[in-house]
Amino acid sequence: MEIIRTGTTVRIGGAVICAVDQSAFMRILIYTGKGGVGKTSVSVATAIKCAERGLRTIVISTDSAHSLSDSVDVAIGPSIRNIAKNLDGLEIDILKELEENWNDIRKYIFSFFASQGMDEISAKEMAVFPGMEFIAALFYLGRFYSGDEYDVVVVDTAPTADTLRLLSFPDVADWYFQHFYGLMKNFIRVARVTVGRVVSIPLPPEEVMREFERFNLRIKSVRKLLTNPEITSVRLVTNPEKMVISETMRAYTYLSLYDLNVEALIVNRVHSKNPLNTNEGKIREQENYIEMIESAFHPLKIFYSKLFPLEIVGLESVKRLGDELFGDTDPSVIFSRENPLKIVSKRGNTSIQLKVPFANRNEVELYTTRDTIVVGVGQYRRTIALPLGLYGREVESAEISDGVLKIKFREDSDAGGKEKRPAGRKGKRGY
Repeated sequence: MEIIRTGTTVRIGGAVICAVDQSAFMRILIYTGKGGVGKTSVSVATAIKCAERGLRTIVISTDSAHSLSDSVDVAIGPSIRNIAKNLDGLEIDILKELEENWNDIRKYIFSFFASQGMDEISAKEMAVFPGMEFIAALFYLGRFYSGDEYDVVVVDTAPTADTLRLLSFPDVADWYFQHFYGLMKNFIRVARVTVGRVVSIPLPPEEVMREFERFNLRIKSVRKLLTNPEITSVRLVTNPEKMVISETMRAYTYLSLYDLNVEALIVNRVHSKNPLNTNEGKIREQENYIEMIESAFHPLKIFYSKLFPLEIVGLESVKRLGDELFGDTDPSVIFSRENPLKIVSKRGNTSIQLKVPFANRNEVELYTTRDTIVVGVGQYRRTIALPLGLYGREVESAEISDGVLKIKFREDSDAGGKEKRPAGRKGKRGY
């Protein structure tokens, strides 16, 4: 049955059901996984299924090597383009985004490199930093959420490692802004009236500093969207192969570390049993890996797609993939609302519980300060701001149980006579 939205009115089957705020219905679906597993095809297939249900949908590519146009066999480019009914597409072009949205920052970076003798073309290229495509996509998410343009935004991301760094960017950026921006701003203010008059390196003007402040505010607002399980879902795309499964497990761990709701897994390119498929060895191998996937990722919602005999190119071909994956299921629904981070108080004991699926005790590190806890898993770190009631409280124990890191705090009455752990010391207790 088709769902029709007009402004803030929702109609199902021609009947007006309710009038609600648009933002309450908007969904953000982020697909990520190892390179080559079929993320783009799955992203487009999801977008098509949503559009067919009457949901205003856009699919955004954040990979600098865009393949979205190739997937739908339609030239999309850096401006929003209609692909089909209820379906638009966008391939982020960071040079265009810099010129239109971050012009003050772009001009300063350009002038800085030019002052060091770099030619105009090279200076323009150097003004683009790795990962800025995804940052631009994050700002599009904020724009779409605050407006009345789309019901579903599907994000086709770069391979796992790049996506993990960028999804963690709001946390990292906020930490640096809080700790260093004020110091840097004061230093630049003093430098302008002292060394700034004699050195050849241009100092950032006030317009650039204000742009950084606006940038930080926008990143904070997007962070709230990303960590709201009612709005944003991350879905992992994998193949039934050992190396791909291992990377998918690590991605699940790191995404949970940053409080992102991973609520579905797509197992793509599964060999099907039929008389025409004579590769029995590959079928048996995949069956073993699928058993491993189902055991390891339980109770995550899992969707399967067969390996198609021909390349998936064009809307009709991608539509068949969507039908294979989702059938009659609405791909925009929320399959899990579990928040990876919880603060639990029980019988006077307070603990922070953080999902770290597949992490083992040897790769998890814990650092404490008076008002924060830093959790490290492998090469990734997350700073967790403590609520006021836990300020200055000592960590009593920390343990990993059933894929959850449980950090227990000593009660105020117990902490009073105890020596406090110095800020920043690694906490290994409970491991």
